[in-house]
Amino acid sequence: MRVKWTVADGIWNLTFLLDPEDDVTGTCTDGARLELRTNTCQIRLPKDRTSGADVHPDLLAVAAWTVAAPWTRQRVTFDRPISPALAEVFRTHWNVDAGPVGGDPRSGTRLAVSYSGGADSMAVADVFPDAPFVHFQRIRHPRVPNRWSFYRSDVLAGLAGETGRDVAIVQSDLELLLRLPGPGYPEHHAVTVGALLLADEMDLGGIALGYELGSRWLGGGRYTHHFTPDNPIWSGHGKWGSLFKAVGLPLVLPVAGISEAVTMRLALASDLRDHVRWCLRGSKGGGACGVCAKCVYKELIQAAIERRPLNTTVTADMPIARRWQEPPPYGGQEMIEYGVAHVPGIEHTMFAKAAAYLQATEESTRWLEHCYAPAIDEVPEQWRKQVDAYMVDNVGLMTEDEARRVETWET
Repeated sequence: MRVKWTVADGIWNLTFLLDPEDDVTGTCTDGARLELRTNTCQIRLPKDRTSGADVHPDLLAVAAWTVAAPWTRQRVTFDRPISPALAEVFRTHWNVDAGPVGGDPRSGTRLAVSYSGGADSMAVADVFPDAPFVHFQRIRHPRVPNRWSFYRSDVLAGLAGETGRDVAIVQSDLELLLRLPGPGYPEHHAVTVGALLLADEMDLGGIALGYELGSRWLGGGRYTHHFTPDNPIWSGHGKWGSLFKAVGLPLVLPVAGISEAVTMRLALASDLRDHVRWCLRGSKGGGACGVCAKCVYKELIQAAIERRPLNTTVTADMPIARRWQEPPPYGGQEMIEYGVAHVPGIEHTMFAKAAAYLQATEESTRWLEHCYAPAIDEVPEQWRKQVDAYMVDNVGLMTEDEARRVETWET
C-alpha cells in the first residue's frame, strides 16, 4: 500500500494505491469483511484549529493506517519518513514492512475526548470535565453516492457544538470508502483521525474514547461473545494500543470497566444530559426517532435503570425486533440480560422471548452496576488516579465474585 497526503486550507486529502499483493477485499480487526469502493477521502479540520501542513509524520501515518489497514498485506509506504519506534510496531504487530524510516518520535501532554454525543462518550466527558472534545462528522463523498442520507450527522455535530465545552468538529467522508449495506469505519479507530491530525496543534498526549465493559472486555458483542483480556482492538498492549502509544497519543478508556447501564445513568445525571443523542436518524427539533435498532436497545437500558416499562411503538412482529425473537447469543447480550431483568412488564414487549430464553434476574445482573477494577489499571498513569477516584465515588468497584462474572463471560 502506498499512501499520500495533500493539504490546502485545512482540508487533508488522503490517496492510497494498492500494491500487487494487496486486494480490494479486506478484513477489519474485528473480523468484518470489507470491500473497497474508492481510494480517496478527505478530513476537514476546523479552520481556527490549525495553520495548515505542520502535522507530525507519525500522526499522519497512523491516521492513514486507520483507513488503509484492512487492504494492506505486506508493506505500507508513506510519503513522509516515520520514526523507528512506529515502524517497529508495524513490523511486530501487523507483520507489515512500513517506511521510509528516519523520523523522530513525538509527544504531548493534554487529554481530549473523542465525543460522539452518545451516553458512553458523555460519561467519559463527566469523568474529565475539563478535557476538550473532538467530534467526528460524516460528510458526503464527491465520488460515492450517499445511500444513508437519513443519517443526521449535522444534528449530532450541532448538539456537540452546543455543549459549552471546547469542541473541535472534524468532518470526513472516509466512511463512504466501503461497499457495505451502509457506511462504516474501515477500522474502529478511524473515528480518531481528527484527534490525530490535531494532536500537535492541541498538544495532545492521549485520546479518551467511550468504549465500555462490553466493548473492551466481553468481546464487543458483534463477532465474539467471551471474555477478551487481550482484545486486539482496545487492549492497551494490543496492536492498536501499541500503535497509538508509539505516536504519543495512547488510547484512554475511562469507562471500560462499567456497563452501558452505568454509562447511561452517569450521562443522564450529567450537566450535558440535554445534549445526549445516540440515534443517528432523529432531527434536532424532533429528538430521537425511537424506532431504529439503536433507539430500541438504548430504550431498554434506560427503562431498566429507571425501573419503568418500555416506551416504544416497536412490537415483536416488526423486522427491527426479529433478532430478539430468536435464541441467544445476542449482540450486547449482557445489557439485554440487564434490561429484561429490570424492566417491569417485559413479558408483554418485543423482548418477551429473549427474557424467557435468558432467565436473567436482578441478582444475576448486579455485577453490571459496578466497575471492573482491572480496567482502571489499564488507564495511562497520568489519568489513572482521576478515573479511579471517579469510579470509587460514583459507581463502586466489583466484588471478587462480580469480577469473576466478567472473567468467565461466555455466551
